[in-house]
Amino acid sequence: MQSLRKLYKVGIGPSSSHTMGPQYAAEYINDTYPEADFVKVILYGSLALTGEGHGTDKALSTTLKAENEIIFNTDEKNLPHPNTMDFIVLKQGEEIAKVRAMSIGGGEIRIEGVPAVTAPEVYPQKNFEEIKDYCLMHHLRLSDYAAKFEGEEIFPFLKSIWERMKLTIREGLYQEGILPGGLEVERKAKYLYAQRHMDETPETRENRLVCAYAYAASEQNAGGGMITTAPTCGASGVLPAVLYYMQEKKGFTDFEIAKALAAGGIVGNVVKQNASISGAEAGCQAEIGTACSMAAAALAELHFMDLDQIEYAAENAMEHYLGLTCDPVCGLVQIPCIERNAVAAMRAINALSLANFLTATRKVKFDTVVDTMYQTGKDLMHKYRETSEGGLAANYEA
Repeated sequence: MQSLRKLYKVGIGPSSSHTMGPQYAAEYINDTYPEADFVKVILYGSLALTGEGHGTDKALSTTLKAENEIIFNTDEKNLPHPNTMDFIVLKQGEEIAKVRAMSIGGGEIRIEGVPAVTAPEVYPQKNFEEIKDYCLMHHLRLSDYAAKFEGEEIFPFLKSIWERMKLTIREGLYQEGILPGGLEVERKAKYLYAQRHMDETPETRENRLVCAYAYAASEQNAGGGMITTAPTCGASGVLPAVLYYMQEKKGFTDFEIAKALAAGGIVGNVVKQNASISGAEAGCQAEIGTACSMAAAALAELHFMDLDQIEYAAENAMEHYLGLTCDPVCGLVQIPCIERNAVAAMRAINALSLANFLTATRKVKFDTVVDTMYQTGKDLMHKYRETSEGGLAANYEA
């Protein structure tokens, strides 16, 4: 598995696969072909169908140094990945290169025929079962496991990620107005955060605040603000929301939160390694489902639960998102995406509670749920995998 530094990325929303990935691919073209004076980019699959709503064309045109043209090809079906793009590089009217790139989720890209683009693996274990066995053998927690292979310097990095997550939430809590894109979606985080009632129960307060924090981060993402992938832009509100609430409620230190991010990151890496975190490849279950698992595992680590309890929390969180479709209305990361972040944040807290009581009774391994999620994602019809051709996107009426 790759470093947690490849999972947690700071960048501009609204989509890691549709904005960050194409931006990184364009930077590759800039670096590899500095002599180019014109670049034609052809977007296929989900990039073509929802790229305009996600701002893919803007990310490409502003990143490419050469004059460029962006073409949306919605007809091509025989693709190596749902997020495929071709860069035709020209100099003085002559084609000097044709590069095929794939945005595989979480801001990661793959360049056809260029293995060097893939970051090296730093974790030798391939799935959660192998990780758990290693940790039990060496008496390690998941956060210790991360430090074992990445060095103690991973924690300052994770603390910097946490600072960015907190800042994103704080920025989002005080924003008002309508999100861009034409759906006229009003920002709701500030409203949720401010709606205190004298007779509010602790349970209602928890629900309101956790949801407010998830809305804050997700609305910043939808508005093109600076966010952290966890594991993607579209699901970037879940993990920060639960950790922000728990730090506020129980006074956990930033270092303890960094350890929780390490544990959640290991779980996210397992999904990324063995399945997918791309909505275009496996539906929203791959994004929100993974984010919920990461948040549940991070909470369990934060509360010093054992490895079985952490696994149960992550498994429970993912299991009940199996089959969730990715159907963004108008190709925007707004409806139903923002609301899903809030619901998933609360579900992560529920998974933590169930793990506290029921771990000894569990029957399903986390790796089994990850495999099932990926198989289910492959079985989902194309129109339910971030194409905006089916589901809510097709039935929505303004």
